Amino acid sequence: MAAHPADPRVDDYIKSLPAWQQAICRRVRTLVHEADPQVTETIKRTRQPYFTLDGNICALLAARDHVNVFIYDPIAPDPKRIINQGHGNLTARAIQVRQGESIDERALLNLFKAVIANNRAGGWRKLQKSR
Repeated sequence: MAAHPADPRVDDYIKSLPAWQQAICRRVRTLVHEADPQVTETIKRTRQPYFTLDGNICALLAARDHVNVFIYDPIAPDPKRIINQGHGNLTARAIQVRQGESIDERALLNLFKAVIANNRAGGWRKLQKSR
């Protein structure tokens, strides 16, 4: 299966950011595509990059002093505890990455794979009801 092409609007969003935020966003983008080559990217909510496959996987949102990586699955396991925001949120959690911080790339890749697996199984809402 061929990989989906990059969305030029996502490129534009990333290029508009300071260099340190660009680096974070590019790495997250690469990792989500490594999780599954069928991941597609788009812009939702006017300018926010989203990555999808049978449902939302994650979205990026740069803030003044950090980048939010929203994870659209509240039940995907996070054994390395990389998610640092929104633990009580019913639909999404987030990883806030500040300048100078590193991302546990293996843990993030595994998290993306878990979200994709849940999406392919009908989505976290369906899975949560069956538990």
